[in-house]
Amino acid sequence: MAAVAAAMRRRLVLVLVLSAAELGASGTPQPPNILLLLMDDMGWGDLGVYGEPSRETPNLDRMAAEGMLFPNFYTASPLCSPSRAALLTGRLPIRNGFYTTNAQARNAYTPQEVVGGIPDTELLLPALLKRAGYVSKIVGKWHLGHRPQFHPLKHGFDEWFGSPNCHFGPYDNKARPNIPVYRDWEMVGRFYEEFPINPKTGEANLTQIYLQEALVFIKRQQAAQRPFFLYWAIDATHAPVYASKPFLGTSQRGRYGDAVREIDDSVGKILDLLQDLKITENTLVFFTSDNGAALISAPRQGGSNGPFLCGKQTTFEGGMREPAIVWWPGRIPAGQVSHQLGSIMDLFTTSLSLAGLELPSDRVIDGLDLLPAMLQGQLTDRPIFYYRGNTLMAVTLGQYKAHFWTWTNSWEEFRQGIDFCPGQNVSGVTTHTQEEHTKLPLIFHLGRDPGERYPLSFASTEYLNALRRITPVVQQHQEALVPGQPQLNVCNQAVMNWAPPGCEKLGKCLTPPESVPEKCSWPH
Repeated sequence: MAAVAAAMRRRLVLVLVLSAAELGASGTPQPPNILLLLMDDMGWGDLGVYGEPSRETPNLDRMAAEGMLFPNFYTASPLCSPSRAALLTGRLPIRNGFYTTNAQARNAYTPQEVVGGIPDTELLLPALLKRAGYVSKIVGKWHLGHRPQFHPLKHGFDEWFGSPNCHFGPYDNKARPNIPVYRDWEMVGRFYEEFPINPKTGEANLTQIYLQEALVFIKRQQAAQRPFFLYWAIDATHAPVYASKPFLGTSQRGRYGDAVREIDDSVGKILDLLQDLKITENTLVFFTSDNGAALISAPRQGGSNGPFLCGKQTTFEGGMREPAIVWWPGRIPAGQVSHQLGSIMDLFTTSLSLAGLELPSDRVIDGLDLLPAMLQGQLTDRPIFYYRGNTLMAVTLGQYKAHFWTWTNSWEEFRQGIDFCPGQNVSGVTTHTQEEHTKLPLIFHLGRDPGERYPLSFASTEYLNALRRITPVVQQHQEALVPGQPQLNVCNQAVMNWAPPGCEKLGKCLTPPESVPEKCSWPH
């Protein structure tokens, strides 16, 4: 009976989605457009609607007032590259290969010396959406590998304007090249050169450039009456933080707040365009972040994780819980709050559902279809797994979170001033050695204790009942898990962005050093 009821619910949701479809140029129903707005290192507490006291995000707050807020929404990794791989594949990084086995529980990503990237065996969202006629564009940071075989246009995207890596720099182009900026297949310049970022003032026009790329793409696809997928993955809130001149010095929060204000203004312009084009009822917009705020860079270059513990790089709530807003006027009732446990991987599954496509049947998909939650207020019981590299650190089920391992970073790093939890030491929880709790997990009730400061007593009935629920879920997950081939183990200075495609046209090709593959070092 449960299976029949679930099938009926899916059919009802499909009817609701199809009723939202407009007619395309051929007169056939056109599936909804999809805009995924992914921020970089933006924290749960950075928006007014989430309680940020300066109230400097009127457009995002309006988006939430006109849409639905997900206060219990999670990333799949406390770091950039693995979380982006999870979003676009619907799969945990341990499955899609975006992790390292060089050491236990290490955060790894794709700086330009990393040899690996997104495997050809992974099916990415834009490639699948093509089957429903979507045109897809990525604007901003790709971060799933910078070598030619990992190019986003080889993995389903039709257009790209942005960079393969983060905007670190400036470099001298001798020991290390500056990061290239691409238009589609070829580079059109480099950060700190053709695309300047002032390291002293933080002035850069990148957010404005990324905004225009989004607006032009939307107008073009609407004029052609083609369904579109826009993945707007901008990085102004990642240190070194930047903003354009009109926004610098305008925030109560300093330069980080300036960047947030410019992003908020840009989101407002995107939503206004959708309204002007009269396509809001056929366009779903989802706003979230790749991981928690980088407290190591705060307060000048980092954001706020609100009431949650620690930040980026950790599997405490501050590193994994993200701001999340969905906006679909006329389809999702205004002013809603969903307490569904959500994941960034759900955006993959939900997008395929919107497009009327089936999930790939030859692999495990970790994402949940959020349309029942969005359209009907339905809640689905599901676990959230917190991985750090190759290690399952914690799981949340319902209101209860169980930690099997705790670790912030090493004592050595901490004594050097590298602190992922500034001002938040919790004895026995924010540990500087890797502490195992697999036999007796630390369990917190996140409703009463969102800051993970008061673990339940091991002897309490509440603890035993929570453990009894969580244990079989974790056992089932671990017994069935087949890890993917790790992509983030090998580094080589010779594979950096010395001579990207198109460099010869610009006279920007650089000579790489001798190829010397080596194990990547991931300190935390």
